[in-house]
Amino acid sequence: MRLFVFGLGFSASAFVREAKDRFDWIGATTRSPEKAEAMRAQGITPFLFDGTKKGDGIAEALARATHVLVSIAPDTEGDPVLLHHRDDLEAARPGWIGYLSTVGVYGNHDGAWVDEDTPVMPVSKRSHQRVAAENAWLMLSRKTGIPVQIFRLSGIYGPGRNAFVNFEKGKARRLIKPGQVFNRIHVDDIAGALMAAVSREPSTRIFNVTDDEPAPPQDVVAHAAELLGVTPPPEQDFETADLSPMARSFYGENKRVSNERVKEELGYRFRFPDYRAALAALHRDGWR
Repeated sequence: MRLFVFGLGFSASAFVREAKDRFDWIGATTRSPEKAEAMRAQGITPFLFDGTKKGDGIAEALARATHVLVSIAPDTEGDPVLLHHRDDLEAARPGWIGYLSTVGVYGNHDGAWVDEDTPVMPVSKRSHQRVAAENAWLMLSRKTGIPVQIFRLSGIYGPGRNAFVNFEKGKARRLIKPGQVFNRIHVDDIAGALMAAVSREPSTRIFNVTDDEPAPPQDVVAHAAELLGVTPPPEQDFETADLSPMARSFYGENKRVSNERVKEELGYRFRFPDYRAALAALHRDGWR
């Protein structure tokens, strides 16, 4: 089997590390020539693609790929992969396409539970773009019969990107907005869910990849402080806190996201079902 990845970022890299022995060849795109050399040293064939035009050699690579993972965000022009390589994908007809999206497409539900059958109600511009991209990928599946699976991810964390790092950088904050909860997902569970998906007979489907326990963000910060043996930062009222517009927009979406479909249909069991299990492992094994 041969895997081609559009956008070798934090989540896709975790999947590649987990899947490297499963595939005979792995290729991936990057914007950076420097990163391309690092990828080559890891046994990954690099392709330069900045989303503004076709990437050299990508059509030929797709023609031989059995699996394609897309981890590039859309922009105002649409999904860059479909804009520039739709014809190549339609001609190649890989056996599986995975698209990494976001639970942000559900919008705000005032803390109520949502699942994959809940109608999307995007609020932010970036979530509207994600809905449009999801629909475009699903349309490709309907047109070609290629199985396309959409993976809606919640707040991603893992080594190098977590509450402990925020403490080290002096950026840990306990913002209090009554009733606010978020789901999260450890990057290794994204990799595990994707592995479960490619290990089964593919079908076009949407999956929420998220932990079991939506929780108030201040609880995560307090638990990290406890593990570090430090005093947690003081509580700050969300309404009066100095926040960027993007940070404030995240708090405008309040929901509890179900992961039952991943468990039932893919048979996946989460390694880190809640933030406590994940933070304990990061504290033990290294969070940088």
